[in-house]
Amino acid sequence: MTSRLTDYKVLTFDCYGTLIDWESGIWDALQPLIMHNDGRADVTRSKALSVFGLHENAQQAATPAMLYPKLLETIHPAVAAELSLHSTAQLDADFGNSIPLWPAFPDTADALRYLKTRFKLVILSNVDRAGFAASNRKLGVEFDAVYTAEDIGSYKPSPGNFEYMLTHLRSDLGFGPNDLLHTAQSMRHDHVQARAFGLANAWIDRQHLSEIGDWGATGPVGKLAKTDYLFFSMGEMADAVRAEVDR
Repeated sequence: MTSRLTDYKVLTFDCYGTLIDWESGIWDALQPLIMHNDGRADVTRSKALSVFGLHENAQQAATPAMLYPKLLETIHPAVAAELSLHSTAQLDADFGNSIPLWPAFPDTADALRYLKTRFKLVILSNVDRAGFAASNRKLGVEFDAVYTAEDIGSYKPSPGNFEYMLTHLRSDLGFGPNDLLHTAQSMRHDHVQARAFGLANAWIDRQHLSEIGDWGATGPVGKLAKTDYLFFSMGEMADAVRAEVDR
């Protein structure tokens, strides 16, 4: 592995949690359910995200070919029940259709626009093509390749998703594993498999797990995977690349 960020040619990204603030998006999308249950103040963001993560992970493993909006719709009543809330079919459907409303992190677009001047940018995401297309309008760049769970037929952390990405990076763009730096927030979905495949990786630690933060909606892993770079935002990563260029 190389020691400088600028030695890499391709940045492969997780999107949700890294570029898009999916936890705020999920929490916002759960508000109609909470309001339907008299605005239950005991349902905290931390508890709701933890319950969501457990059900999402289980459903992705059980139905790997299910499109992500349908998966969200499917788990919504189970999340509601575990939080002792009552849902409706309409609330379930609205939650499933919430992806286009999820916000980008404030630093994302500016960081990606700069990084685009130095690297090829590639997405490896656990959503469907339509969901990512809606989110992409908030990200400020055109990606050189986009690989989604819909394309692959499974969800990260399945090794098949990384196998698909590596195969297609070679056939689509002509790059091999040593050319890329996998850039992501989630230990569970991304970094454990990135290391298993021998990939260099940059941790965008928005949850500050390296400082004993909260697992949030991603779900815990038994042991943190090793990472080659640690940043707390995409803006911080872009600044590090800029510093290397200006050196």
